[in-house]
Amino acid sequence: MSKEKLYIFDTTLRDGAQTEGVDFSVEDKNKIAKILSNIGVDYIEGGWPGANPIDNEFFDKSPELGTSKFTAFGMTKKNGVSADNDPNLSPLMNADCKTVCVVGKTWDFHVKTALGINNEDNLKNIKETAKHFVKNKKEFLFDAEHFFDGYKNNPNYALDCLKQAYDEGARWVVLCDTNGGTLPNEVGEIINKVIKVIPGKNLGIHAHNDTENAVSNSLTAVLAGARQIQGTINGLGERCGNANLISIIPTLFLKKTFSDKFDLNIKKEKLTSLTECSRFLDEVLNKKPNKSMAYVGGSAFSHKGGLHVSAVKKDPRTYEHVDPKDVGNHRNIVISNQAGRSNIMSRLENYGIKINSKDSKVQKILNEVKEREFTGYSYDGADASFELLANKLLGKLPEYLKVKSYNVNVKKDNELKTTAEVTFIIDGKEINCEGEGNGPVNALDNAIRSNFKKVEKYYKYFSDLKLLDYKVRILNTGTGATTRVSIESTDKTGKSWFTIGVSQNIIEASFKALIDSLEYKLFKEKAPANIHEK
Repeated sequence: MSKEKLYIFDTTLRDGAQTEGVDFSVEDKNKIAKILSNIGVDYIEGGWPGANPIDNEFFDKSPELGTSKFTAFGMTKKNGVSADNDPNLSPLMNADCKTVCVVGKTWDFHVKTALGINNEDNLKNIKETAKHFVKNKKEFLFDAEHFFDGYKNNPNYALDCLKQAYDEGARWVVLCDTNGGTLPNEVGEIINKVIKVIPGKNLGIHAHNDTENAVSNSLTAVLAGARQIQGTINGLGERCGNANLISIIPTLFLKKTFSDKFDLNIKKEKLTSLTECSRFLDEVLNKKPNKSMAYVGGSAFSHKGGLHVSAVKKDPRTYEHVDPKDVGNHRNIVISNQAGRSNIMSRLENYGIKINSKDSKVQKILNEVKEREFTGYSYDGADASFELLANKLLGKLPEYLKVKSYNVNVKKDNELKTTAEVTFIIDGKEINCEGEGNGPVNALDNAIRSNFKKVEKYYKYFSDLKLLDYKVRILNTGTGATTRVSIESTDKTGKSWFTIGVSQNIIEASFKALIDSLEYKLFKEKAPANIHEK
């Protein structure tokens, strides 16, 4: 049986740019467009030419996008102005792209309230806009804004809006759940009615996520007959976001409900780049990746409970619905107070440590983890600190930084001033490091990091070290509250690691996490050990 073709339309650079706190530069747009074209999405909507200087510059010269179609966005012509003379349509016509996607009203409530015109004029505007672009050899897509709300309010009028665009040659008529309030059962029922008027091969879905159903609605639309899916990387978009293509694309490939019926222009081997794509976008936006995101999140294939880990070790299919390698992700065995020997063994294997599961040292590590977590440690989010701990208990961790003392001083005259001093003993010599900061923790960090050159033996290992994130959690209340500090660090490799410190004193907890971060860098780089005086 021959399969039907599905098409993927990415609107990260347009609808995704409407996300609160997101502002793409032209350089950002070019980088993201390149990543999307590498995946092989069919359409890349670059923005709205004429709406702002950034989009104007971006559309002056289309980027090299391989087989992906560079697409400009706009809206139907203004009432009372011909399409040829509409100043908002001219930038789309002149943009360096062959495809345009135009949004128009299909909900009579919006026609009256938002546009302030009558239903007939709105139909005419849709018709003339579609005719204008088609006659000028542009591939034309009509985004039927608020279609599902419009259909539920006035189905005949909503369908008439679609027909105006389709009858004038629109390649795609895209049904938009703009408010994101439509449920999957409604999407299926309505599309079953729509395909009697608009062929499924010309029908698309554009879902928003205000009920957490954008992905479900998109997949339901495909099963009901739609053949184009619009969405964004990581579900970016206004309010609660758009349908997340990072979830949709692997589902289309890896779930037989779809893979047995449909083909995509995206090659299956490109699935392995999805995790990288997702995290690249977060990096561009300076956002911390969502660990819980389906398929690509850091926790998507994490296993914490001992029973889970034991089963996964026997066969990953026991607790994994797909192979993490298929989407460029990896399995993570979490170490926590819920861990069993299987958790410890799996993590040691990942470190390349060969040890018999019945070795008493395995139980020693497990007991130490549980005791430490009772005091406030949490190793499920501190992989580097656990690796250091495990190697220390196995006798495989050299001593690197011996701390003799540290001191933090906070003083306020006209302004607040915080200084810190740390004394290390390296190869029998005292090395004093001093620094200032906007607080005790920052001062300690600066004291260590700004004096790496003094630690000549380790300077080359520390020169590219960066602190990415610092988090504090108070575990209980009162004067005896325990503080947990987590630090994320990285280096030129781009890989990050997490360390942890726990104490009733926030400075002490921070210092422990900082030292772990430094020592992990030295350990993974196989730096020489600290030589003690004889």
